[in-house]
Amino acid sequence: MFKQYDVIVIGAGHAGCEAANAAASMGSSVLLVTMNMNTIAQMSCNPAMGGVAKGQIVREIDALGGLSGIVSDKSMIQFRMLNLSKGPAMWSPRTQNDRMRFSEEWRLALERNPNIDFWQEMVKGLLIENGKVTGITTNLGLKIMAKAVILTNGTFLNGKIHIGEKNFGGGRAAENAAFGITEQLVQLGFDSGRMKTGTPPRVDGRSLNYAKMEEQPGDENPGKFSFLPQTRPLHKQVSCWITYTNEKVHDELRKGFDKSPMFQGRIKGIGPRYCPSVEDKINRFAERERHQIFVEPEGWNTIEIYVNGFSTSLPEDVQYKALTKIPGFENARMFRPGYAIEYDYFPPTQLKLTLETQVIDNLYFAGQINGTTGYEEAACQGLMAGINAHNKIHSKEPFVLKRSDAYIGVLIDDLVNKGTLEPYRMFTSRAEYRILLRQDNADLRLTEIGYRLGLASRERFDALLAKKIEIAQLGSELTKLKLDPDTVNDSLVDLNTSALKEKISISQLLKRPQIQITDLKKVNSQLAQVINAYSPEVRQQVEINIKYESYIAREEVLAKKLGNLEGFRILPDFDYDRVKALSSEAREKLKRLKPETVGQASRISGVSPADLSVLTIYMGK
Repeated sequence: MFKQYDVIVIGAGHAGCEAANAAASMGSSVLLVTMNMNTIAQMSCNPAMGGVAKGQIVREIDALGGLSGIVSDKSMIQFRMLNLSKGPAMWSPRTQNDRMRFSEEWRLALERNPNIDFWQEMVKGLLIENGKVTGITTNLGLKIMAKAVILTNGTFLNGKIHIGEKNFGGGRAAENAAFGITEQLVQLGFDSGRMKTGTPPRVDGRSLNYAKMEEQPGDENPGKFSFLPQTRPLHKQVSCWITYTNEKVHDELRKGFDKSPMFQGRIKGIGPRYCPSVEDKINRFAERERHQIFVEPEGWNTIEIYVNGFSTSLPEDVQYKALTKIPGFENARMFRPGYAIEYDYFPPTQLKLTLETQVIDNLYFAGQINGTTGYEEAACQGLMAGINAHNKIHSKEPFVLKRSDAYIGVLIDDLVNKGTLEPYRMFTSRAEYRILLRQDNADLRLTEIGYRLGLASRERFDALLAKKIEIAQLGSELTKLKLDPDTVNDSLVDLNTSALKEKISISQLLKRPQIQITDLKKVNSQLAQVINAYSPEVRQQVEINIKYESYIAREEVLAKKLGNLEGFRILPDFDYDRVKALSSEAREKLKRLKPETVGQASRISGVSPADLSVLTIYMGK
């Protein structure tokens, strides 16, 4: 019934979709197995993509040739660039999405890939021979063979849903949990743990009083995620709204604390630190009189509203009474209550940087199974696992992004070398090279790499080459063109910047914080003609390069210095016990995590600079 596949992907969430598309687009035959074909790429939580640091990840996925950016663009109902009041390293794109269209666009994209087959059933276990995965077994007793398997199980492994004192098995509301895989992996020698996440109630948008809320429209000139021209910015957008909890809301919520599964110890898993439940917020931050609530539409045509900031597992009657105390929610009708979900994960220190497991060859983990939270974090892991599974079975070099290459590299490096005891979320503060890793230059950093891999299209690569040429041309023109004080000083005073005393180049003028590149069009007609000849993306890139030239150069030097350590390879069978001068903690960590380079070893918690010095001296001998 089934042929032998190159790659089987288990789970069709954000990680699974990117993994299947990547491996198939590079030429592997792929079987995507899901328990429900109708929930492919389901937005299980909020109907949005991107945000702080997450938006950078989506643009990196797109630059490499993944689909999350394109799907987000095709299903977005609002676009906002966050943190525009800060420097460009902090700018983060975010889309509000139509939940149903997002899932549909992903399914259609996958169905258009001729190398992807689909199978709807629960996977019961893995087929293992001589320490290598060879396929899967299903609930119906089917055995399907493959050269590599990628697990992207999300919250389904032994998932348990909690609402007040009620709890029941489930991987998502109205969907069954998956059983069998955790138990088998533990028997094979893997460590596992439990994590927890949650979701808020959904309400009827017709029952809300928006006059009591603050409107949050999209950007006046909206952008998009994908660098490809096949998607377009929105011409019309749907507004979100902001309101706040208050003491009356908090008092109602406290009435349910005695039935809270979190406070009564029924939930054992650790929840996300940066997205806590509303009951956790009012308990931990009792001094706060209010907490922000984002009122987010779930699509163009639906009346369903996502109550962002009100994640909870309290009893449904407590949830409802508390909701009606929120300004604008006095007459709210609830569609479904919020809930918490516990699920199994596997500490990611058991992985290689390729996301292949250390215990079983050709078995890859991606997404929440590795302890992460968020669609974007899952999607980028799926992309990397799909690329590396394809490369491994086709005898190609492993693909690893360094911390100075991408936020994706930071995320995977953090997971593998440091592990995580709570759901991992990406922030700009986690990246030490964030001036280099901006959202605007993701294509300049990664598209050529994606093209060489066979994932990014020729169309992407040609567009990149054209963009590079235009950036160089505009940069050169702005450096060569000189401004005469007699002809431009009046315009400069109008722009609230000091007059010139001598001729300077336009690039020198552009270094002034008061001057933006679009302001140059007001200086004289010749400049306006030069600027208008280039796209907004090229103009922005040149402006950032000029204004932040010294900062960019400094980070490039630092990245190169630290990157040299990545050139010192450590053999897989290196015997750390022979290096007597290593501290016992370093020896234990190095033996367990098996770093592939000295650079990777340097980022392992517990490995000191002295240990690194001892290790490099020993390796030199």
